[in-house]
Amino acid sequence: MDISAVALIASLIVAATPILLAAIGELVVEKAGVLNLGVEGMMIIGAVVGFIAAVNTQSAFVGFVAGALAGGALSFLFAILTQYLLSNQVASGLALTLFGLGLAALLGHGYTGIKPPASPKMEFFGLSELPVLGPTVFHHDLMVYFSITLVAGVWAFLKFTRAGLVLRAVGENHDAAHALGYKVVRIRVAAILFGGACAGLGGAYLSLIRVPQWTEGMTAGAGWIALAIVVFASWKPWRIILGAYLFGGVTILQLNLQAIGVDIPVSYLSMAPYLVTIVVLVIMSADRARASLNAPASLGRIFHASN
Repeated sequence: MDISAVALIASLIVAATPILLAAIGELVVEKAGVLNLGVEGMMIIGAVVGFIAAVNTQSAFVGFVAGALAGGALSFLFAILTQYLLSNQVASGLALTLFGLGLAALLGHGYTGIKPPASPKMEFFGLSELPVLGPTVFHHDLMVYFSITLVAGVWAFLKFTRAGLVLRAVGENHDAAHALGYKVVRIRVAAILFGGACAGLGGAYLSLIRVPQWTEGMTAGAGWIALAIVVFASWKPWRIILGAYLFGGVTILQLNLQAIGVDIPVSYLSMAPYLVTIVVLVIMSADRARASLNAPASLGRIFHASN
């Protein structure tokens, strides 16, 4: 395998990481029966707040923490609207995205063109020096490995823990879960906050490592792709990795085709990741019975304790 192929694979992993972080958070939210379409807004807020915090403290770690907190704070607004004020989840999510995009543009106004502090690469006791495998697998920043560990943790939580079983029960039938004495609203709020923190982390990864700089609208639909990946993965954590790396690969391919001057209009290449998203969703929706087999039964439904 030549150097260019190794660099391509390494770039693919980096491109997939912010989508993976946002998608695994949204999966937990949807497993609890909540549909949050505000992932894009939470990602862009995480990107700008994380960038500002990292630049002012000269610490990428502080930037990631700030990005997660910012995404969680915006998701808490969504939680109040949908779980306490019983607003429509779809409308609230869309409003959250628009609000996040506007607020991020305002906050990041004076930070364009500034470079954030560098994030160190993991070396794994010299494993990064291995030919081919080293630079592709063992020479990335900590967040790449954290994202994969997070997927494993979510899978184990949902499959093996009582709390995970309760969360899935709330997503399948919130009325039955309430009848058994579970605090449906509290469980859903906790899931929403977790999803927001993950989306904020994904956004911070974009501005601190993926790009790295602050640019208005830099998420460029990554939040919507993360939402599509949850459906693509049939609400199964391990498939989230496959989906994220697939779309990350399409993004990298599009950029490389532009770089080598392929005789295709740039606008067509730029829309390739979103075109693939639409095609995948159409294929997944062709068999509606199969597509809805793993979807939480109470997804998007408003819960009221008096019901």
